[in-house]
Amino acid sequence: MHLLVVEDDARLSRLLKRLLTQDRHVVETAFNAAEGLEVASDLELDAVILDVGLPDKSGFDVARTLRKGGSQVPILMLTARDSVSDRVEGLDAGADDYLVKPFAYEELLARLRALGRRPPSRKSTALKAGPIELDETTRRVTVSGKPVDLSQREFSILECLLRRPGQVLSRDQLLDYAWPYGVALTPNTVEAYIHLLRDKLGNEAAGHVETVRGVGYRLREA
Repeated sequence: MHLLVVEDDARLSRLLKRLLTQDRHVVETAFNAAEGLEVASDLELDAVILDVGLPDKSGFDVARTLRKGGSQVPILMLTARDSVSDRVEGLDAGADDYLVKPFAYEELLARLRALGRRPPSRKSTALKAGPIELDETTRRVTVSGKPVDLSQREFSILECLLRRPGQVLSRDQLLDYAWPYGVALTPNTVEAYIHLLRDKLGNEAAGHVETVRGVGYRLREA
């Protein structure tokens, strides 16, 4: 894998680069947000290992900037913060997975392998149902041509539904798609995000996200 490590702790950065290189990965390093964003924009990467506590901007800001720019590179966020609110902020900023320091190197490798197994983005990026349109490359959602601002998790839930129009998806299926493995959440989390999603889609499109009582949700095609 071609990896970028954005970490301001020089000792940890050197250690990660040495270990990952020994495991036959190609590793770029950056020590602040500006350098990380520059490298990420210039190179084709397979994943970014991103520290939250950077000197110029937080890793959350870096993740948001990458996602707003249309980048879909997998992001594994490293942080000493282990509260639920911090994990949620990282995931909503655009991170795909979250690893709390200190961590075992073997776990880091396992999480990178999991990110690498995710299917690549398709060339055809537009997903549509009724007035709803979602572009996977630009991460732009519109309803009848009008932009809708969604969080990372709201976007992922809508993307999952749009990929399977007319198909009933359980709450667990939506959890598995929209959140990384191992995050402690309940099916009620999906209900809360579906409610937020419908509110943001507005009256014209909210009805396309249907509740199938006792089973889950589906997206009505027309």
